[in-house]
Order: sequence, then structure tokens, then C-alpha cells
Amino acid sequence: MKILACNSNIPLAEAVSDYLDVPLTKANIKRFPDNEVFVEIMENVRGQDVFVLQSTSFPANDNMMELLISLDALRRASAKRITAVLPYFGYARQDRKPGPRTPISAKLAANIITSAGANRVLTIDLHAGQIQGFFDIPLDNLYAAPAMITDIKTKHKGKEFVVVSPDVGGVTRARYIASRINGDLAIVDKRREKAGVSEVMNVIGDVDGRPCLIVDDIVDSAGTLCNAAEALKKMGATEVYTYITHGVLSGKAVERVSNSALDELVITDSIQPSPEALKCGKIRVLSIAPLLAEAIRRISEETSVSSLFD
Repeated sequence: MKILACNSNIPLAEAVSDYLDVPLTKANIKRFPDNEVFVEIMENVRGQDVFVLQSTSFPANDNMMELLISLDALRRASAKRITAVLPYFGYARQDRKPGPRTPISAKLAANIITSAGANRVLTIDLHAGQIQGFFDIPLDNLYAAPAMITDIKTKHKGKEFVVVSPDVGGVTRARYIASRINGDLAIVDKRREKAGVSEVMNVIGDVDGRPCLIVDDIVDSAGTLCNAAEALKKMGATEVYTYITHGVLSGKAVERVSNSALDELVITDSIQPSPEALKCGKIRVLSIAPLLAEAIRRISEETSVSSLFD
């Protein structure tokens, strides 16, 4: 087994490397003066099982090109099998046509990753389950929920949470976590006028006098999250915590969280947190390195990945 780390999330790659006791493969990934990406693998990978770790987060296009060129370099170097490990799969929110003459960019991204040389994909909490069908190669979609549940039981022992889905699409995730921590379920009914802008319309469920736990897969501008927290507090919630897998946190999201009614936002390190996020007293990072590393080990050893969640 070999692990190649591109530049989007070196700390996570190092944590996975330490867990597996497998050193990161030496490679030269740099930019030419005109910002073209250059990749040179500095070790022999012929006949090897290689895992390329890269989140296609901001800057999404640069990180995507690093991934694609690394895959091509490994394929041309005769690696036996190449697994693209995408803790965060960018473009996943473009999984359908929202209107006429618009692309399905998630499908395009899946096509080019496959064409570049990936034999399989490993990712965490895809934004939509149907994206698995966009790939014509094997894909393992891991879930951060078990790590979150363990953290909730440790940090909030004894609290009787109402688990809140910030929209109808996230009800399955919220129900799963609620069932594991013996919590009740509530749903935020929102209307999204355009991308990145939403308004809380109503909260379905009884939250009066109860601590609330919002769960979701992605926090981007944090507008929906902060609006939901404010609505829950207005309806009598005593505390509002939130667990999100992918902390995109673009623009003024960190400032918005800092000034919001949220008591705490917990994100994973699927995307490397910005310095601003790490300094924010309301944001805490939960590592998914052990989960990712164990899945990599099982793929390499040809054993069950799904049993991780039994």
C-alpha cells in the first residue's frame, strides 16, 4: 500500500499515515510560473496499491487539477490499482439540472476522475446518494455519523436532545442520529430563493425547553444554520449545537457563526479548517482520520468496508 497526499489537506493525510504506520509517498507537486500544475512521483509505484488523498475544496478547480494530474502520473507509472480518496467531493451539490441549459457538474467530475485513471473512489457523506451512480467504478461512501454519535455521547452525556434536520432532505440523517442517542426529531421548513440564500419559515416539532442538535452534511455560508439556530431559540430551545461533516465555511461564514445563536459548531477535518475557523471559540474540529484510515486498510486488504458501520 502507498498513500499519496496532494496539497488540499496535508494534516489529514499525515494523520491517516500515522494511523496506518505507512509513510506518505514522496512526490513533487508544484506550480509552474503560469500556475500550471506539475506532479512527479519520487518513488517506484509499479504494481502498487496507491491511495491518493485530496479534498476538492477551495480552491476547488486547483485541487481538482492536482488530483487529476496525480492520477494520470500514477497510471502512467504502472500502479496496479489507484483509489481516489476524496474526504470532500466538490461539485457534489450540482447533482441535477435545477433549470434549463444548466450542467450536471457532479457527473462531469465523476467522468473526468475516472478518465484520469482512478480505479475506485473512497469518499465521506456524499451530498446526494445518487452521485454514487455517476461513477462507473466502485465507490465507497463512508458516514461520519458514528464518529459524531460517539462525540455527542461523550461531550453531552445526559442531555435529552431534539435532533433537528435543517431541511427535508436531511431527515434520514437526523433520524439515524436521533435513534442512536434516544432523541426526538424536528425539521426546519425553509424556502431557498436562490443558491446560498435561505429563510427559515417554520420549525416542525416541539423544541420548547429542550437542547437541540442540528445535523447536516455541508455548512457553506452558514446562513441556513444561523437562521435555524435563531428560530429554534425563539421557539424555546435552551441550547443549539450542530454537527456538520464538511466545513466549507466560505466568505463570512466564520464571522456569522461567531455572532449567531449557536452554542457550538462541530465540523470534521474532511476539509482543512482555515486559521479563522480554528480561532473561533464556537467551532470545534472532530477528526475523521481513524475512520478514513480504517477504510483504506480494509480496501487494501480486500475486506468489508460496510462492516465499519454495523
